Amino acid sequence: MTAGTRRVAAIDCGTNSIRLLIADLDDDGRLTDVTRLMRVVRLGQGVDATGRLAPEAIERTRVALVEYAGLVRETGAQAVRMVATSATRDAANRDDFFAMTREVLGAVITGAEAEVISGDEEARLSFTGAVGELDPSRGPFVVVDLGGGSTEVVLGDADGVHAAYSTDIGCVRLTERCLHDDPPTAEQVAAARTFAGEKITEALAHVPVEQARTWVGVAGTMTTIAALANELEEYDPERVHLSTVGFDRLRQVCDGLLAATHDERAALGPMHPGRVDVIGGGAVVTTVLADELARRAGIGELVVSEHDILDGIALSIA
Repeated sequence: MTAGTRRVAAIDCGTNSIRLLIADLDDDGRLTDVTRLMRVVRLGQGVDATGRLAPEAIERTRVALVEYAGLVRETGAQAVRMVATSATRDAANRDDFFAMTREVLGAVITGAEAEVISGDEEARLSFTGAVGELDPSRGPFVVVDLGGGSTEVVLGDADGVHAAYSTDIGCVRLTERCLHDDPPTAEQVAAARTFAGEKITEALAHVPVEQARTWVGVAGTMTTIAALANELEEYDPERVHLSTVGFDRLRQVCDGLLAATHDERAALGPMHPGRVDVIGGGAVVTTVLADELARRAGIGELVVSEHDILDGIALSIA
């Protein structure tokens, strides 16, 4: 670590996964990665149906967080910010979750704990992380963060965010609600498309995507789809980052995921085991978005970014 830099740690705890970024933050606001990790803990298991976090889901998250806290200590990070998003916003027993995070993180940095952020702040942090390496002339950008329980849609350019909206639709929530068979029936897929369409239409009523020139997708569903569309034999973040997928190819891959069995999806090289049973819900949301952005803005391709809310959280520590 050089003079003028500060080592920071960002933790993003979502509905499906918990992720860690430890990075060096310089005086000009640039991040240099030290480590990035992701663990699928499915914190949002059953939240849409029960309104509560399952005890076993909290325990899975605790185990991953203990690992992360150890790395924060070992790498000498001077500050940590952990944000919790859709699953905890919705849970009646979220105090149990936050007591756990205070215990684990407080043992590393005094006073550290998770915080619930609004869907609006989640959207803004995602935008900040996603567009930092893109040519500003490609803007305005519409950034979509498709998570497990919610999807954030953000419109902005080099001057910042102009509109943002978070809607309660994501790969876990939609799969649990609609896609019950393996593979799902045509009726289930149709119901999922209808529900996703309603939620995306709700979001786009607040975000004027007609102004956008470039669609940037972040988070695991879209990066996995991009890896599959580009026929990678295994997931390679360097090759995925800032890759593009035309809409015809995008729909082909998404339709294939919905038609495949669990075992067929699991056998795909770029597929993380924790996404196998929920990627179909993400595929539905992705194709609904593609249809709407083609119709409203004339956009014809998806650009995916490996940099997202984690980078935005790390930058916010400054």
